[in-house]
Amino acid sequence: MTAILCPVRGGPESQPTIQRALELAKETSLEVVFLYVVNLDFLTHTASSRSKVITQELTQLGLFILDAAQHRADLAGVASKGEVRHGKVMEQIKELSAEINARYIVLGAPRHEREQNVFERQQMTAFFDHLKSETGAEIVLVEPIADEN
Repeated sequence: MTAILCPVRGGPESQPTIQRALELAKETSLEVVFLYVVNLDFLTHTASSRSKVITQELTQLGLFILDAAQHRADLAGVASKGEVRHGKVMEQIKELSAEINARYIVLGAPRHEREQNVFERQQMTAFFDHLKSETGAEIVLVEPIADEN
């Protein structure tokens, strides 16, 4: 299978990324595979013993986010499916990309905010180069929509 890989986190920031993946799917007639990654690395900094419950809850959240993305794809007339994976985000993107023989990987660029992003700009550039060389997929970077305020 050759497809378009579109990792998402959910929320309004993912909407431009989903939209670009759907546009690309219409242009190429490729299926879109949406990816949501459950990563519990943040728990290493806490004393929480509830990791199993948190994993289940985040997995359910991921399924909900993927259902919403797939519904948008259905409305747009685009074939799609969703995958929830567990682990490190970059590793899961790379693994699924190889599994589906991704022709394109559509990624949202990080916003410059006070919040820490999963990918900082320099890390993303290096990751894009690495991902492209390992998978052969074309990286499509979607810039965030500027705030209206």
